[in-house]
Amino acid sequence: MPKKLLIIGSGPAGLTAAIYAARGGLEPIVISGALPGGQLMLTTEVENYPGFSEPILGPQLMDEMRKQAERLGTKFVDTDATSVDFSSMPFKVFVDQEAHTGDAVIIATGASAMWLGLESEQRLRGKGVSACATCDGFFFKDKEVEVIGGGDTAMEEALFLTKFATKVTVIHRRDELRASKILQARAFENPKINFLWNSIVEEILGKDKVEGIRITNVKTGETSTISCEGVFIAIGHNPNTEIFRGHVEVDEKGYAVRKNESRSNVEGVFVAGDVYDYVYRQAVTAAASGCKAALDAIKYLEFRP
Repeated sequence: MPKKLLIIGSGPAGLTAAIYAARGGLEPIVISGALPGGQLMLTTEVENYPGFSEPILGPQLMDEMRKQAERLGTKFVDTDATSVDFSSMPFKVFVDQEAHTGDAVIIATGASAMWLGLESEQRLRGKGVSACATCDGFFFKDKEVEVIGGGDTAMEEALFLTKFATKVTVIHRRDELRASKILQARAFENPKINFLWNSIVEEILGKDKVEGIRITNVKTGETSTISCEGVFIAIGHNPNTEIFRGHVEVDEKGYAVRKNESRSNVEGVFVAGDVYDYVYRQAVTAAASGCKAALDAIKYLEFRP
């Protein structure tokens, strides 16, 4: 009888893991979440995923991955996992009161970008508002863009965007950055990067695409409008590990900890994608880690009675 593998999450990592696991003779069940597909569901055109000579829409790419996994025998549970029990075999993943059991588990729940909480931000997401410069920076060639934030992520985004944009303005609510000194120095030295201090974004302007922002100076209360064509939110990410804390090891930021390649500290529980990777955060690297996790799970189950 085939061994059963539970995969929690249905972004590139989870779906790639399902494809490899199904081809490897397991019976993968993907707990895909109430909003399946991961962060690519919030992306418009994807140009940097290998195999597509023309851009593909993020949701379309995820739909194709899911169809491929289903064709190979993967089953899907389209709701959120609410709790887990990794204390004994078989492992249990609960969806409300219903328990799904597995001989191994891959955690591929990803991380969620932190947002400002503006209605206009959500409405214009994918229409000039982004949380990933490496994903979307190319679309802003010869345009003026804003980066919101003051940490390492914001400086990395701003520096990357200078490859394409004519002008990058960093907007920070304080009068000094939180980023590491070396990133600060690089940003300050770059002639394309400007800074607006003590400022917060009140609204992103535009009906069908970003046309500007309205900001307020937190010290003077003065409000002003800036024209731009892109807004990059760079205030950090939250790993989606809430239900796993106390069950697998996480670091001080909440990211899952890998002990060896894709293995967690619990034997038989593996991790893949942005749930541990806060450095690259790309669809292709998430997919690659999903492949590794599936192959590691297959090998683990082969040697388990």
